Parts: sequence; C-alpha cells; structure tokens
Amino acid sequence: MLKTRIITALVLLAILLPALFASSPLPFALLTLVLIAAAGWEWSRLNGAPGLPAWGMGLGLAALCAASLQWLGLQAAPAWCWWLGGAIWVLGGAQALRSGPSHWPQISRGLRLGLGVLALWAAWLAMAQAKAVGINFLLSIFSLVWMADVAAYFGGRSLGRRKLAPAISPGKSWEGVWSGMVAVLLLGFLWAYVIDQRLAVDSASLYQRLLHGQGLAIGVLALLFLSAMSVVGDLFESLIKRAVGAKDSSQLLPGHGGVLDRVDALLPVFPLAMALASLGAPA
Repeated sequence: MLKTRIITALVLLAILLPALFASSPLPFALLTLVLIAAAGWEWSRLNGAPGLPAWGMGLGLAALCAASLQWLGLQAAPAWCWWLGGAIWVLGGAQALRSGPSHWPQISRGLRLGLGVLALWAAWLAMAQAKAVGINFLLSIFSLVWMADVAAYFGGRSLGRRKLAPAISPGKSWEGVWSGMVAVLLLGFLWAYVIDQRLAVDSASLYQRLLHGQGLAIGVLALLFLSAMSVVGDLFESLIKRAVGAKDSSQLLPGHGGVLDRVDALLPVFPLAMALASLGAPA
C-alpha cells in the first residue's frame, strides 16, 4: 500500500508541477478542472446517482467551470461571491455536522447534488483565481490545509484523548485540531516574516495579507478560523461517506482513494481564503 501511495503521489507531482509553474495560469486551471470534474463524478456516486448521472454531473461541472473561465477570465470574482460561499459553508457545514450522518440521506437527492456542484465549482474558481494572483499566494493556501492535516494527524496520535466527532470520524480528536491550529500559526509567521520578506516571491502570501495587511490580532483569528474550516471540510466528506457506508470516495487514485478524499479540506478553505484576502491589499 505504501509503495502504491508513493508511486501515485510521484505521478501526480510530475503532472502538477509543470502546470503550477507554467508562465500562464491556464494549464493549472485546466488540470484542476479535470480533477474537480472527477470529484463531481464521485460526489454524484456517493449521493445515489451512479452511472450515467454521475458522468453527467462530472461533465456538467466541467462545463460550468469552463463557462466561468470564459466569462470571468482569471480576474477576481466580486468579493461578495466568496463571502456568500463562505457563509454557506459555515452555516451549512455546522448544521450538517450537528445533524450527523443519519440525516444526510433524508435531504432530497437534487439538493444534495446541487450543493456538491456549488461547493466544487466555488472551490475550483477560487483555486484558479488564486493561481492568477501568484504561485506564492496559491501555495500558501495549499500549505495551510496540508499543515493543519499533518499536524492534526500526529498531534491526535500522540496527544488525542477527547474525540471530536465519533459518529462521523472516530479517529479525530480535539487535541489533533488544536495541534493543527498551532502548526498553522507557526507556518503563517514563518511564511509572512521569513519567506515573504527574504525570498524573491512572485506575490504576497495569504499569511502576509492577513498578518500584515489586517493586523496581527485579526490575522491570527483568521488563520485559526481557516484551520478550523479545513477540519469542517474533512468531516463533511467523512459524514457523506459514513452515511452511505463508503470507505473512500472512489479508487481513482491508487493508494489514496478518490479525488474528494484528497481535496475535501480544500473545498471550504479556498473560497474563505479569497474572501479574507479581499479585505485589503497586502502590506
């Protein structure tokens, strides 16, 4: 299993890195469009619409993203779009997690599929526009989610005592969440005060925009909030899988499960990061 995970990760990096560092943002936008379409296919299958409907959702989501790219280009969407998407995640995510896995199948299939389209479309658009801002800005958002996830895993394994959501994801603990938050703050200060200041980056990072542009106190609160929302995204996908008895969203990525399994924590964080970054120019 470990060998398979490593090989899959290396193949993905070989595809991702040229697109990420291309001079034009279009290769990255197109690559992530393929991935988000695959996530749409997985979402449809998890929510009671396999087969042709799942293919239709994946292709329809890709068409929606492509139309958005044609309409908006790679210019920033209005800030209110990100705030609206963020509010839906905060309120809807809290309600879904409070209700638990048993309530999710009771929601109409059409609404569940529509929510999936909205979440995946908003995340893709935010990701594509973050790349247009700059590689440093984009990587700082990715790294926030990765750091929160890795630190939560190791912090939970070594310190975990109190379960976070045993009915949804029994392995997660409050100690893991706090470990992730501390790690994100450390990463944020390192990035804003060392990487952004001493290296020739192409754009201000999210950390620079929050800790410098919005002031230290607001910046710290924003980073803690984003770290918490990465957990919400992870738990939300776990809730859906738990509701249908699935271990992974698919087997598209050998050793890793499905695309949704890899991007779940990114779904709420990217729109919210774009919303918070829109509050002001970097200092």
